[in-house]
Amino acid sequence: MPREIITLQVGQCGNQIGTEFWKQLCLEHGIDAHNGVLEDYAGESVSDRKDVFFYQADDEHYVPRALLIDLEPRVINGIRTRYKNLYNPENIFVSPTGGGAGNNWASGYRQGQDHEEQLLDMIDREAEGSDSLEGFTLCHSIAGGTGSGLGSYMLEMLNDKFPRKLIQTYSVFPNQQDLSDVVVQPYNSMLTLKRLTVNVDSVVVLDNTALNRIATDRLHLENPTFAQVNSLVSTVMAASTSTLRFPGYMNNDLVGLIASLIPIPRCHFLMTGYTPLTLYEGDRAGESQV
Repeated sequence: MPREIITLQVGQCGNQIGTEFWKQLCLEHGIDAHNGVLEDYAGESVSDRKDVFFYQADDEHYVPRALLIDLEPRVINGIRTRYKNLYNPENIFVSPTGGGAGNNWASGYRQGQDHEEQLLDMIDREAEGSDSLEGFTLCHSIAGGTGSGLGSYMLEMLNDKFPRKLIQTYSVFPNQQDLSDVVVQPYNSMLTLKRLTVNVDSVVVLDNTALNRIATDRLHLENPTFAQVNSLVSTVMAASTSTLRFPGYMNNDLVGLIASLIPIPRCHFLMTGYTPLTLYEGDRAGESQV
């Protein structure tokens, strides 16, 4: 029986890396990313456990177990346009005001309180549709307003409402080499780090400084775009979940993976490594596939 994992994408950064992650998973499992239909070559002969991250809406249509959440509509509207037939439209939440959080942790956190009932209904509906829910994965940035503030509130809410379920995050840490236009970025980061320490079982640290260095030094991209860096992140995310999605002898579920990596509960901030790093030919000028 699959141990399902629900993915929550919060904020601009969370939704962008989350979308790249689902594109990568669709590629690995033979699912058309634009309509969720299983490709002809990915029939019953393929031995995988796509049900951990997808559920089957009908005979051929697979839908990600994902919730797309943002306080301003720009990024979500772009995802709706390109992948409207992949995601469940009931699992998309955009603040009615559409004003965002203004890069302010407190604003994002307060709006989480304002919309708690609606967000919890979405999570409950997705959880009830799972046969054996194992936990949640949160994709977000710790420096912005929505990813940090609303993300922090949702971590506390998940820990309170689902105390027996595991929580893992893919947290993007800000670039330390470039000066940020967001004056309160250090405060956003520190306030979020407390919630990551107290409410989360496993934090996968995605360092923007290291990601940009890899893109320039290893992939030889002079000015890496967000799409190229997000593609690199999605490759790491997909690789880190491969044992959950494909048959193997070790780390077949999230609790086994976490138990093998975390010696004591508070030491749960994980760094990632991936090799080899290559860029497909023809992707240097446009959207990358790492």
